[in-house]
Amino acid sequence: MRNSVLALGLALTAGATFAQQKVEWDTKFNIPVAPKGLKPVPLPDHPLVFDTAEGQNIRLVVLARGLEFPWSMAFLPDGTILVTERSGHLRRIRNGVLDPKPVPGGPAAYWIGESGMPGATHGYMDIALHPHFAENHWIYLTYTKPLDGGKRTTAVARGKWDGHALVDVKDVFVLPEAGTSRIAFGSDGMLYLSTTGRDPQDPNTLGGKVLRLRDDGSVPPDNPFVGQAGHRPEVYTLGHRSILGLTLNPITGEMWQNENGPNGGDEINILKPGRNYGWPLVSYGRTYQGPWQVSPPGHVGFEPPIVIWIPAIAVSGMTIYTGDKFPKWKGDVFVGSLRTGEIPGTGHLERILFNDKWEELRREALLRELRQRIRDVHQGPDGLLYLLTDDRDGAVLRIEPAE
Repeated sequence: MRNSVLALGLALTAGATFAQQKVEWDTKFNIPVAPKGLKPVPLPDHPLVFDTAEGQNIRLVVLARGLEFPWSMAFLPDGTILVTERSGHLRRIRNGVLDPKPVPGGPAAYWIGESGMPGATHGYMDIALHPHFAENHWIYLTYTKPLDGGKRTTAVARGKWDGHALVDVKDVFVLPEAGTSRIAFGSDGMLYLSTTGRDPQDPNTLGGKVLRLRDDGSVPPDNPFVGQAGHRPEVYTLGHRSILGLTLNPITGEMWQNENGPNGGDEINILKPGRNYGWPLVSYGRTYQGPWQVSPPGHVGFEPPIVIWIPAIAVSGMTIYTGDKFPKWKGDVFVGSLRTGEIPGTGHLERILFNDKWEELRREALLRELRQRIRDVHQGPDGLLYLLTDDRDGAVLRIEPAE
């Protein structure tokens, strides 16, 4: 009897046709349509306490809410937090209170679409203070700049903070095409600017690169490609995809960057002058149609990443913790996640522990329970961690030690 049942099962299996569900395809952007996913958990008015893997238990506080798709933040010496919004506004938080009116004086920006959806364009993006902000009061913004004829591009604007508004605002660098962009000042005092766009392998274009500029947007004479024919002198590194995290490692003085792979293959890179990081010739990710971007996957012949994610977590803002409030996290790297495995509602905060040679030892996903898109993460002057949730009713979250 048992043999008869087994034979029948084998016969049915041999004659049957099995297929996964048919995935709807977005032909305009040539990507699969994401499922509905999981709904974000409403952020409460009271603090939440979470256990963590290192025994570093934490309390999460909603510091401010009511921000429209916040993108990045900066901390002023007087305790003010400035937050950029996709909608092209700069907002101010003072003593935990969000000023209902945007900061005046910023450049006009273009934005469209829902954050995280195909075709979305960001208005205001990154913000950075000049290393000598206490003396010159300069603030830098990356934004989508509208042009004549309905066109647009990405620009870096610099303005002076007068305590209430940005004044004397002007563009110090304008890119030839629009895209997402991060900025950060290096230990050398130079401004590092990430770009997206076409031809990341072509050193004579600016797309898919990290640029290195003086604070006025001019080219430093010691850039790696200065004076080389067929190379743009602004280029510091090339071969990048979609960079959404750029930060100075205050321990080593190196510039760190993270970028999104396609379907998998998100990575963290340590930027080295003149190096090629491989996109689209190498990758640990798959194409959206299913096959590997390259086969076999890897980075042979190019500068390799120090961390990869498979599946992708849609990496975003990044910081390296050096404070004293979380002693078990000192030296750890924190990366925002917008969604995991292409499923909406799976964003979180990722913590990575390294050894003293900056080799990964282990990682931990934090705040998964909230199902929030974490757009940015920063260490505040108080040694606490601050996060931005990427939502139409976005919030600033603060992570504190749990008493």
